[in-house]
Amino acid sequence: MDISILSSRREMGVAAASAGAARIREALKQQGAATIVLATGTSQFEMLEALVAAPDIDWQRVTCFHLDEYIGLPVSHGASFRRFLKERFAERVPGGPAAFHYIDGEASDPDAEAARLDRLIGSASVDVAFIGIGENGHLAFNDPPADFETDKPYLVVTLDQACRRQQMGEGWFPTLDDVPTQAISMSVRRILAARKLIVTVPDARKADAVAKALEGPLTNAVPASILRTHPDCGMFLDEDAASLLKARSADVRGRE
Repeated sequence: MDISILSSRREMGVAAASAGAARIREALKQQGAATIVLATGTSQFEMLEALVAAPDIDWQRVTCFHLDEYIGLPVSHGASFRRFLKERFAERVPGGPAAFHYIDGEASDPDAEAARLDRLIGSASVDVAFIGIGENGHLAFNDPPADFETDKPYLVVTLDQACRRQQMGEGWFPTLDDVPTQAISMSVRRILAARKLIVTVPDARKADAVAKALEGPLTNAVPASILRTHPDCGMFLDEDAASLLKARSADVRGRE
């Protein structure tokens, strides 16, 4: 794992977007098309702003998959991840992406919606997955103890209290009771199947999760610790998120 620690959130976002954009350009050059996965949340603000402005990307040859979405939340809600990605990415990239496969959190049958997404992504090779990690160490909405074994691409999951408190604390919901209790999430193994991971993690409130993920045991109690097993993972931190790290090694792959 390559770790980059930047002095500000903006520098972090620009660096993460630059690394991801380079891999997209490489895929377009080599394959004629690219496939990416996009996350949401406050950790992605600066990265997405820089990514949509990245030069020399023919977005009309890029297919996008959606990482996770609340169940039962209308797309008109301010916390809707579909709304987030439409407003902050899909409607801003020149020409729009070739396709954007959103998760329909309002589907009447969440299991059927997850199965629909499974069929869409199939055995597709994802060139870059842009992700973050949660305050509880989750990847997407795979809260601890995360399922590291399932091959199913998308799962219906129940959100733990720490995850729901984070969503409220970030200002997406006025009270904890307003935060949905379930979501559809890309699985851990499907995330890890991406050729390259770009992990963007700002803020002091993520510092404990970062330290446990990078310097603690590899365990599903800290889902983000599995990132250390990926052969091409770049983690971009600001100084606050990195503040509890004992060492600032550029390579922590496999440390247990």
